[in-house]
Amino acid sequence: MSSAADPLAPLAGLPGVADSVDSVRKAVDRVYGHRVMRRRGGEITSEAALRGARASAALSGADWALEEVRRRTDFGTEEEARTVGAALRLTAEAGQLLSIWRQSPLRVLARLHLVASGSTLAVGADSPGRAGGGDTVGRPRLAGEPVDEPLIEAPLPSAEEVAGRLDGLSRLVIAGGSAPALITAAVVHGELLALRPFGTYNGLVARAAERIVLINSGLDPKAICPAEVGHAEQGPEAYVAAFEGYVSGTPDGMAAWIAHCGRAVELGVRESTAVCEALQRGAA
Repeated sequence: MSSAADPLAPLAGLPGVADSVDSVRKAVDRVYGHRVMRRRGGEITSEAALRGARASAALSGADWALEEVRRRTDFGTEEEARTVGAALRLTAEAGQLLSIWRQSPLRVLARLHLVASGSTLAVGADSPGRAGGGDTVGRPRLAGEPVDEPLIEAPLPSAEEVAGRLDGLSRLVIAGGSAPALITAAVVHGELLALRPFGTYNGLVARAAERIVLINSGLDPKAICPAEVGHAEQGPEAYVAAFEGYVSGTPDGMAAWIAHCGRAVELGVRESTAVCEALQRGAA
C-alpha cells in the first residue's frame, strides 16, 4: 500500500508523533544491543512477558505484586485472580498468533477472547470469530448484551457499529501500510478499547493486540519491550485521559494517544534494561 493510500500515514505528521516514533526506535535499539541480550535473550523475553501480564492485569483492576504473580498457580478462585490468570494466558498466547494476525485479525481477536475467558471452545470453522454453541465468548457482542470493562467509561458503540468498525480494522491490518509500528499499534489498541467488542476482558485483549502488532511489525521481534508495563506505570488516570484523546478523533487527541503509547513502550524498554542489568550483576 502506498503512503497516499494508507489511512494511518497522515498520523505520522501530527505534532510530536515523529519524535515519539524516533524516540521509541532508539530506545528499542539500545536494549536490543545490551550485551545480556546476546547471551540470555530468552530469559529477558520470559521476564518481559510476566511483567507485561502483571501490568495489564493491574490496569484491569487486579494490581498484584510481581512476586505474587510469579508464585501463584491458582487463578480461578476470585475475580482479581481470574483477571491475572487471563492476562498471563493472553501474553503466552500472543506469541502463537503472530503468523495469523496479518491474514485474519478477527480470528486472532476471537482466539484472544476465548483464551482470556479460559474457554476450551474452538473458534467455529464455519464462521471465523464466532464461538461454537452460541456462547458469548470469542465473538463480538450482540445488541443488548452487557459489557463489563473496568476503568473505561466512554460511550459504548452499538453492536452494529462495532461490527462495521471491526471489519474496517481487519481490512486495515490485512492491507498493511507505511505507517510506523508505533502508530499502527496505538490505533489497534485504541480502537479495540473504544469498541469493547466483547462482553469481558476488552482491555486485556486490546493490550495483547498492541503487543502482537509491536512484535509482528519487527519493532520488538523478541517481545522484550512490554508496553503494558509503561501503560500501568503512567497510571490509570493518564491512560484514560490519553484514551479519551483517541476517542475524540481530533489531531491533538490522536497525537496525545500515540505519544502515550510511545512512552509506554519506552518505559517497557526501561524495565527490560533493568532486568538485563540485574542479570549482568548476578542479582536476578
